Amino acid sequence: MPEAVLVSALRTPIGTAFKGTLRDTTAFELAHHVVSAAAAGLDPDRVDDVILGEGLYGGGVIARHAALTAGLAAVPGLAHNRHCAAGLAAVQGAAASIRAGMDELVIAGGVNSASTAPKSTRRVDGEWEPWMSPTHPDRPDAPNTDMSITVGWNTAVRAGVSREEMDAWALRSHRNAVRAIDEGRFGEEIVAIETPHGLFSVDEHPRRNTSAERLAALKPLHPEIEGFSITAGNAGGANDGAAALVVASDTTASRESLPALAVVRSWASVGVDPADMGLAPVKVIPKALKRAGLSLTDVGLFEINEAFAVVPVAAVRQLDLDPDRVNVSGSGCSLGHPVAATGARMLVTLVHELRRRGGGIGVAAMCAGGGMGSATVIEVAGA
Repeated sequence: MPEAVLVSALRTPIGTAFKGTLRDTTAFELAHHVVSAAAAGLDPDRVDDVILGEGLYGGGVIARHAALTAGLAAVPGLAHNRHCAAGLAAVQGAAASIRAGMDELVIAGGVNSASTAPKSTRRVDGEWEPWMSPTHPDRPDAPNTDMSITVGWNTAVRAGVSREEMDAWALRSHRNAVRAIDEGRFGEEIVAIETPHGLFSVDEHPRRNTSAERLAALKPLHPEIEGFSITAGNAGGANDGAAALVVASDTTASRESLPALAVVRSWASVGVDPADMGLAPVKVIPKALKRAGLSLTDVGLFEINEAFAVVPVAAVRQLDLDPDRVNVSGSGCSLGHPVAATGARMLVTLVHELRRRGGGIGVAAMCAGGGMGSATVIEVAGA
């Protein structure tokens, strides 16, 4: 069975939705930009597929659109949707096809433009009203249109995480992201993009001026719920961005002289009760590691998505992780959460940070709408 290796890992800078630099850049444009960058230097005749996670964009196949605009007319496209884990699932699907011997070279990732996503409507009692495809059947304890309750508040209650702990993690996230930007640690992974508002090359969502006092002053999103502790400050952002990785068989990488940046060791996904969605990483991380024959102590770095700060806080507590190995360059609270792209973005950052540190095992894990979780295990060889 061939190994699936990552030979390229790129992303756009992440924009703040509706008011940021990417507010007038569509998902199709973002996908074109990152897929073109990933395909640079590849023989178009050798690329087997383009797989992109997408969501809330009308049900088309953005991956095929990007393949065409990137000059890959003979390459098909596949739209992947596992909600927040769509970009992660796209890479997993590419790795599976390569390990099965069906494909040899696949561009996989995710794209999200909250700023330009179309609005849907449905007809109810003869009238048209706004509509969004639900993640799961609506329930009072897990509303399908309010993740601040379903993911944030429920996780805080179940894991016993306080407002102060969530705010502290959010502050840490911003400081880690700003430090990574200032140290130039994202330089190799970001491909700048020309927008109607100028050249965009630096993540704009992290806040340099945030503080414990500023975060503590924010009002809870549901003040009518006693003790409710989720705020805009300890929640992930609404964002725009895209990421793409080139996944190849180890034999193809060697034959084509492509750099084997990392090996995809394993992956796993789980379903949980929607009300327990924020705890999904706690269940899926051990499952993915077991498939690789590894344990938690083997992992050098974790990326655990900050859909809400409580998600990594709960995972650190329940899995007894060293917080200094988790989200060392920030995550959703700071860098932002471009939903369908986030999983791929996490892998991109994980690859480059592990290489910067001399190698090791990395895990990218996240909860996903509908009561799901997904994780991918990679290994970067030591220098």
